[in-house]
Amino acid sequence: MSVNTQSPNLEPRWPIVLVAIVVYASSQLPGRVRALPQWAVVLLAASLVVPMLAVNLGREKQRWLQLERAAIAVFLTVISFTLILDLRDIFHAMLRPPNGLTGIELLNSSIAVWATNVLMFSVVYWWIDRGGAEARVCGETLAPDWLFPRDEAEDLPSWQPTYVDYLFLAFCTATSFGPTEAMPLTSRAKLLMMAESSVSLVTVLAIASRAIGLLGS
Repeated sequence: MSVNTQSPNLEPRWPIVLVAIVVYASSQLPGRVRALPQWAVVLLAASLVVPMLAVNLGREKQRWLQLERAAIAVFLTVISFTLILDLRDIFHAMLRPPNGLTGIELLNSSIAVWATNVLMFSVVYWWIDRGGAEARVCGETLAPDWLFPRDEAEDLPSWQPTYVDYLFLAFCTATSFGPTEAMPLTSRAKLLMMAESSVSLVTVLAIASRAIGLLGS
């Protein structure tokens, strides 16, 4: 889809950058189980942040948008496999006492996994819904994957969701394990929310609860 990238209404990427920085900080918690070395985490974060900043600050919008799409695809692919490997390693360590993880290490690992889960799916939701961020801004949208309450407001006929709306959707899905504000309309939206809820459920109920139990013993 060709988008008018000269429009001054390009959706700002700073909320994604800010959330990525917060998630990176959580990944540096002491004792946290990690599948990637620290330098790889830095490169992964930079691969997402640099093109997003350049889209808003640079001049050649179309080129940076293409790089951004490629960077998002790589980021989501790597981070999804990393999340799976992190969960595998955490459960492997949990099942091997007394040389397993301490309560603090388990808690730090669960925080990092949960935050990464929210970041990953918020970017996915933002990336695919209605044809993507620039399509939504320019009014060249496809059929929606999620129905937000403001979509049905008669006094807001031209409203379109931004990343903060998808971050809130991902946060609510990870905390309530189901839809709260936005309702999924398509099969892929439902499957994505099921996947996010499943990761969050495992992280909160299995890992975090075990960590709290170790801290209290």
